[in-house]
Amino acid sequence: MRVTQNPDFRRLRAAQGVSQIGSQIGFLALPLAALQVLHASVFEVSVLTATQIVPFLLIGLPAGVWVDRMPRRPVLISTDIFRGLLLLTVPLAYALDTLTLGQLYAVAFGQGVATVFFDVAYQSYLPDVVEADQLTEGNAQLELARSASQLIGPSAGGWLISALRAPVALGADALSFLYSAFMVSRIPAEREKPVATDGNRTTWSVLWREVGEGLTFVGRHRLLAPLAGVGGLLNFSYGMVAAIFTTYTVRELGFSAAKLGTLMAIGSLGVVLGAVVARGLSQRLGTGPSIVLGALLNGVGPLATPAAPASAPEVVICCGLFLQSFGVVLFNVNQVSLRQSITPRPLMGRMTATIRFVMWGTLPVGSLCSGALATSIGLHPALWVSAAVGALAFLGALFSGIRTVGTGKVPPPGSAAGTATTAEPAELCDRTDVG
Repeated sequence: MRVTQNPDFRRLRAAQGVSQIGSQIGFLALPLAALQVLHASVFEVSVLTATQIVPFLLIGLPAGVWVDRMPRRPVLISTDIFRGLLLLTVPLAYALDTLTLGQLYAVAFGQGVATVFFDVAYQSYLPDVVEADQLTEGNAQLELARSASQLIGPSAGGWLISALRAPVALGADALSFLYSAFMVSRIPAEREKPVATDGNRTTWSVLWREVGEGLTFVGRHRLLAPLAGVGGLLNFSYGMVAAIFTTYTVRELGFSAAKLGTLMAIGSLGVVLGAVVARGLSQRLGTGPSIVLGALLNGVGPLATPAAPASAPEVVICCGLFLQSFGVVLFNVNQVSLRQSITPRPLMGRMTATIRFVMWGTLPVGSLCSGALATSIGLHPALWVSAAVGALAFLGALFSGIRTVGTGKVPPPGSAAGTATTAEPAELCDRTDVG
């Protein structure tokens, strides 16, 4: 049976598809609310971007322990509701003429905290909804839903912001989270496998011991450790670029919100192509080579923005966004499927939290670095530096055991040999040190 014939998977996909459309609108609307309504500086906008991600550094690791000890479905529903209600405060404050930069920071931070728990639970929940041999297809289908949202979201967001102003457009993002909560609530609770715990209360000593187990498992794993490093460097570069991209295109290139949203939507066609071909390409090349190729394209794409001529930058920027978005999907579909297939279920939440701590924890650091860099040397040179950092990240996958996964030398995810690892106790899993 194909994964799309599973009604519960379809509900999960619908929830994420609509939520991602809203998130794409919010991605544009939040910094533009600071830029256009509150006249924030370049550094203040970069701090706003960092504030959304910094919770991954602060609570990312213990969140994995907490999620491993509770049912995933209620976590998904409650965090969606929280994010939706929190975002609704922005258009309300704007209507009352009380919106401040401090409120945007608070909303961004609250969103980040909820997203930490949602994302850890979400990636740990998918193996409960689909069969083990459907993980790659399931992740590809979710990326396809995300690709559709990246086509619709930016252009819709750009026009909404132009028509209603950025703070009001954030209301659409809020409604998308509430819809997501409704769809996840329709997945039967009994789909989820029972959560296995040792029966102990989650005291601080127990909490940090289990955090340590997750760190040790990832840090000593010959595939997960380099994978975390590659993703961390890619996201550090992405955090640098994303923090100043909107400011650069709006203030230096003179793009309107509608034009910027349209260009982002066109560039996101790479996500569509990536989602369509990711599974077939993985079968042809192997999981590991697909991860290497995805990391390469993901890192090289952002170089197009600073390389674009100031007189007519649109085509070059679109090509760079297309290349990057294709690489992101190819990288994500394969690396997430690999992680899910080689991790024992009792460690799934902690593995996800550890990987997210490394991968996402570099985002706010990158955002702050590029904000400071742009303030000192200017937006355009800072973009060159920011993009160049990620262009070398693929080397970490190329010169590690990742490149051989699924090529006949290492069992691919979803194979009998590959999934056998998931049934082993944590202490027996592959923990070869990585240089």
